[in-house]
Amino acid sequence: MGSVRKSIAFSTLNGWTSIAFQLISTVVIARILTPEQTGVFAVAAVFAQLASTFRDFGVGEYLIQERNLTDDMIRAATTVNIAVSWFMALLLFGLSPWVADFYRSDGVGEVMRVQAVSFLLIPFGAVAMAWFRRELNFQPVFLANILASSASLVVVLVLAVRGYGYMALAWSSVVGVVVTVAASVYFRPKTFPKWPGLRGVKQVVHFGKFVSGIYIFGQLGRGAPEMVIGRTQDMASVGMFSRASGLVEIFHRLVIRSILPVCLPYFAQGMRDEGSPRNALLRTMTYLTAVGWPFLLFMALAAFPAIRLMYGTQWLDAIPLSRLLCAVAAVEVIYSAAKEAMLAQGKARQSNTLQMSMQAMRLLGLFAAVPWGLQGACWGLLAAAILGSLMSHAYLAKEVEVTARDVWDALWPSLKVTVLSCAPLAAWVAFMPVDETNYVLVGVLGGLSCAVAWFAALMWCQHPMAREVNKAVAALKLKLAR
Repeated sequence: MGSVRKSIAFSTLNGWTSIAFQLISTVVIARILTPEQTGVFAVAAVFAQLASTFRDFGVGEYLIQERNLTDDMIRAATTVNIAVSWFMALLLFGLSPWVADFYRSDGVGEVMRVQAVSFLLIPFGAVAMAWFRRELNFQPVFLANILASSASLVVVLVLAVRGYGYMALAWSSVVGVVVTVAASVYFRPKTFPKWPGLRGVKQVVHFGKFVSGIYIFGQLGRGAPEMVIGRTQDMASVGMFSRASGLVEIFHRLVIRSILPVCLPYFAQGMRDEGSPRNALLRTMTYLTAVGWPFLLFMALAAFPAIRLMYGTQWLDAIPLSRLLCAVAAVEVIYSAAKEAMLAQGKARQSNTLQMSMQAMRLLGLFAAVPWGLQGACWGLLAAAILGSLMSHAYLAKEVEVTARDVWDALWPSLKVTVLSCAPLAAWVAFMPVDETNYVLVGVLGGLSCAVAWFAALMWCQHPMAREVNKAVAALKLKLAR
């Protein structure tokens, strides 16, 4: 458990530093780029992220879940990663004119062609990063991210100020990839296989064809709003939706992306030690909701201060959208680790089917509600999230033997903590609505009150996470005493 805590600590620190860099960039960029320019990059980024998800091809998951990993398997994984990544680079570049024509925006094609360059480089660092995750060694991952985020921040700010518009975002992402790859090569052990190989490629492909589908459908669902809104409405609407989802993205970076990278190796360890990832999954649900629900409720209550402070006055129409998207994220976080639990058991086919069904539901909800505008689209996503959670539970009940009572027992402590931590702010904004005269006060004092109340609620309710907090505080005191 010690290595898991250390990995979560580094992964969480990684997420926090990433969001710090993102916030600095966002505060500046939101005041330079127009909603239309932001929308152009957001639409192009969806296609790049879809290609990136396919580019992974489940290679990282294959390396993590493999019980007896050999050098030949690592070389085979490198071969598959290079082949798929370079194919995706050609596909992005070749499809860019068609996508630009479909969305009636030349800028979308320009961004896609620049992002295609990244795919030629990524394979030379991706396999080493997956190996670090398998070993629950997140320190190199954290250091690589710090270097890459710093370089990307400098590039995007310089280019944005110089008038490059959406291309500033495109080129900064390429620079980040270059630095990440260089760092992964530097940190990998000297004995780590450096060259690709063919022995074992068949096994990697067999595993990857199912796992890649899981993440492709997941990414398709996440990117569907920008794709649909960009076609049915305009780039300015995409930009507004993108800024609204930015508040939820903060949560994903701070919590989900900090913990989920540890989940698969953690669940795989549970399989090796206990024969099932069930207990590890339920603990993960408890911890994720203990952080996620209070944070998302706070962001919904403080949507006006958050958007006004981060983005400026031109983005205030995103406030009602952000509140609905916080509700969507609160539902989705419950079963956010479901696919990792099934992958840890080697059930890639079942996990793939679940992901495909959930994202099909998400697309259906989006298409059904988008005629009612951006708020309609958000309501459609909320309905899809509720139905997707029910579907996830049905799969977990069958594959991991998780009952509804198990889930309730895992969530009840977090529900109590959420209500207690956000009650003061909820009462404040109910009796004193937020506007231009008090938004800074509400944002600052509201955030502090929720943080203090959250910590107190953890201890008073004796939430399982309180033990982890106490251990972290004790470890910090010990280090300071030295």
